[in-house]
Amino acid sequence: MMVPMGQLILLRHSETEWSKAGKHTGRTDIPLSPEGKAAAAALAPALAGWHFRAVFSSPAQRARDTAELAGLTDVTIDPDLQEWDYGSYEGLTTPQIREERPGWYLWRDGVVPGDAEHPGESVEQVGARADRVLARVRPLLAEGDVALVGHAHLLRVLTARWLELDPISGRLFRLGTGTLSVLDDEHDSPVILSWNVPPVAFE
Repeated sequence: MMVPMGQLILLRHSETEWSKAGKHTGRTDIPLSPEGKAAAAALAPALAGWHFRAVFSSPAQRARDTAELAGLTDVTIDPDLQEWDYGSYEGLTTPQIREERPGWYLWRDGVVPGDAEHPGESVEQVGARADRVLARVRPLLAEGDVALVGHAHLLRVLTARWLELDPISGRLFRLGTGTLSVLDDEHDSPVILSWNVPPVAFE
């Protein structure tokens, strides 16, 4: 008899001034905007229906505050949930980067190393971090649901790895700020149950 598995709930942090402007925000610790705080709190009713075996968050303030405002408790900080390190592209928008590199596309072209605080990562390195998160999470899913609070690109790569796809396949899964997604399994195969659901859906 198949043992039921818990669901893996993904929360992308809510809006910051940088995400609103389309700036690449990796390791820079930007707080939530007032609108972002309200959107995070609006997730609480949907999450109230779950009883989590464990909750993990990126160490970034925007992720930790999203978790708290959404009503999540007993949160464990996991450095592997940090966003993609964008290197010298930190704080820049895609149009700004394309002024120097016409046609640049993160998933294909990667980033240029920056300073000591922003050395940059390849998609394969982000994928390795996502794999470490999933390796820690899978045993817990045998005991119940687990929530991960993180960032757009990291969670997209993690979803690709959940589906047993290459890390670069994360490019297929667009993810907005302050949204909730659910990964599950069907007949012992990994699936997406819901994706990119905004707070307004829970009103």
